[in-house]
Amino acid sequence: MQPLEDLLVIDLTRALAGPFCTVMLSDLGARVIKVETPDGGDDTRGWGPPFVGTESAYFLSVNRNKESLALNLKDARGAAILRRLLARADVLVENFRPGTMDRFDLGYQALRPEFPRLVYVSISGFGQDGPFRERTAYDLILQGMGGLMGITGEEGGSPVKVGVAIADICAGMYAAFGILAALRVRERTGRGQLVDAALLDGQVSWLTYNAGFYFATGDDPGRLGSAHPTIVPYQAFRTKDGYLNVAVGSEAIWRRFCEIIDPVLADDARYATNRDRVAHRKVLISHLQRIFETRPTAAWVEVLDGAGVPNGPILSLAEVFAHPQVRHRQMVAEMDHPTAGRIKQTGVPVKLSDTPGRLRTPPPTLGQHTNTILRELGISDREIETLRREKVI
Repeated sequence: MQPLEDLLVIDLTRALAGPFCTVMLSDLGARVIKVETPDGGDDTRGWGPPFVGTESAYFLSVNRNKESLALNLKDARGAAILRRLLARADVLVENFRPGTMDRFDLGYQALRPEFPRLVYVSISGFGQDGPFRERTAYDLILQGMGGLMGITGEEGGSPVKVGVAIADICAGMYAAFGILAALRVRERTGRGQLVDAALLDGQVSWLTYNAGFYFATGDDPGRLGSAHPTIVPYQAFRTKDGYLNVAVGSEAIWRRFCEIIDPVLADDARYATNRDRVAHRKVLISHLQRIFETRPTAAWVEVLDGAGVPNGPILSLAEVFAHPQVRHRQMVAEMDHPTAGRIKQTGVPVKLSDTPGRLRTPPPTLGQHTNTILRELGISDREIETLRREKVI
């Protein structure tokens, strides 16, 4: 048994935030039917290079364990087929600009009377209401407007975005969380509801202690590179051959750290407590940087591990996917794809002891499951051929 194997999810999403949400559900067993336009499908099918065979590596990364139904929702017959699917479905997920689904007469208010048990999920940049509701949004834009880029980058330098589309991923995760909460409510009330997940809201919520810093002082934390605004030392240092993260998160760790790095530091009044070290950050970090540059990363890892000081090298992706802990946790998986051959995927990140998620099927080719799904709805092969000829599917 898988946790969500009794759920049917209709996935109208594309790009990243929506597909990340639905792959979280499909990894845990939900049946996810990805509804795509017949003329090209999900935009990310064309995002490349790189391609694996004819398949976009981007698309492959977030669409496993799903079925693909090619359906033209602009045609009334296509919209009617979607409604037949919704009569069986538990969840609908869409990430169009707010108002788009309303124009198709497929918005939440239009569908709720007909499908009162349906959990309707809308993922957008700024949310379903408010003055910025219809503003075009991309991950980069929301990393900036949500405050993340304002606190990311080297001190005195330019703002820098996170290396992955973290605003999209954050919104997709919150949407999945909201779906499970709404389904739990439905168990008690028998009714679905709207789940409204916005990239902006997710980014603001992730500010956490930086928001607390601002609320307490009225000051912007600013950019500190890899450093922490309220813990010192807690950042990356350049070594003789690379970079190393060090996290001195308590006074006990500080004492152990001093013993192996420079015993004189333990008796220096400027660094007696973390508050003192924050106040004298620049002088201390400059001194430590000169020390860390004297040895290679591996040597420092060995020394710091021996002293019980939290640390870790900054790895390339090649090193990440070869790491023994990553391998042990099954975070690299392989599966066969009908056109791309043997492909690699990241593993399921949440481990359940009794009902674990798993990789069941590869990312689908465009419309791969159209005939099967339509036959399930009682549509004849002759009608299917007519729909295909007239570009409804």
